[in-house]
Amino acid sequence: MGFKAYLINQEEGKVVSRFVDMDESQLDPGEVIIAVTHSSINYKDALAATGAGRIIRRFPCVGGIDLAGRVTASSDVRFKAGDEVLATSYDIGVAHHGGYAEVARVPADWVVKLPTGLSRSDAMALGTAGFTAGLAVVRMEHDGLKPENGPVIVSGATGGVGSIAIEILAKRGYDVVALTGKEAETGYLKRLGASEVMLRQSLDLAKIKPLGKETWAGAVDNLGGDVLAWMASTMKVGGTLASIGLAANFSLNTTVMPFILRGVSLLGIDSVNCAMARRAEVWQHLATDMRPAHLTPGADSMVRAVAFADLPAAFDDYIEGRARGRVVVNIVP
Repeated sequence: MGFKAYLINQEEGKVVSRFVDMDESQLDPGEVIIAVTHSSINYKDALAATGAGRIIRRFPCVGGIDLAGRVTASSDVRFKAGDEVLATSYDIGVAHHGGYAEVARVPADWVVKLPTGLSRSDAMALGTAGFTAGLAVVRMEHDGLKPENGPVIVSGATGGVGSIAIEILAKRGYDVVALTGKEAETGYLKRLGASEVMLRQSLDLAKIKPLGKETWAGAVDNLGGDVLAWMASTMKVGGTLASIGLAANFSLNTTVMPFILRGVSLLGIDSVNCAMARRAEVWQHLATDMRPAHLTPGADSMVRAVAFADLPAAFDDYIEGRARGRVVVNIVP
């Protein structure tokens, strides 16, 4: 039986993406077949689909690094027909046909049963971005971060990871400072729980001291480059800094001084290769004590929904820096 999919291909050296009809014989190997009802858009998805970034490792490939749906068949005893599941990361949507299709077949080792308390739409409102934010908080708290230690700053605050990180941290009692280049989004960030909004343009990144004023007990960085270097220099003694993204720059020009004179921890947050035991733990947190309040698409939410047919038009916001929060893709109307 055929189904609709959004396929990313390469033609004459250029990335070309379009809707196509496929059947199960064209899907990649895997033990679990899923009727996909929801997916999401991450910055990585937009880069892949438009060719703006070298994300796809194999052509052709169905895009979408996130998916949620219901199992229709499984040769692995861990899953059975009717199970509600989600899958994110690994090779999905970059080297293995992904979530922008009405049907997916993936290895059982990549699949997570949908935690009680999350709908499939909720799971995709979180998606890789929410999982990454949750993983960062879990690791930072394991490293000793507590609300009483002091404020936590979040860069790239209006993006998916940043928005969810702010909600999670605020819900857990942290004093959260949102760092953004978008002054117009101040109200949005405060609705998520930020106690203060700091404008990125207020920073003098050309004069970063090896050790600046001790300010942050924790930091979640989505940008890399000079912002990450500034964060490192202004951490408190024993502070914890989670490096999540490189939206500004993949380089890091700093000194060892914050790490050896203030005992700062720099945590690399890798959502792709995270072990399944930790993955399941984080998703359980996201369904319970870390669950953000604004997961239902709407005017006052950080989440909006788009129809599968409207997916291509949504990528430009990410490429041009206009995206805010999270976008759920309703694969099934």
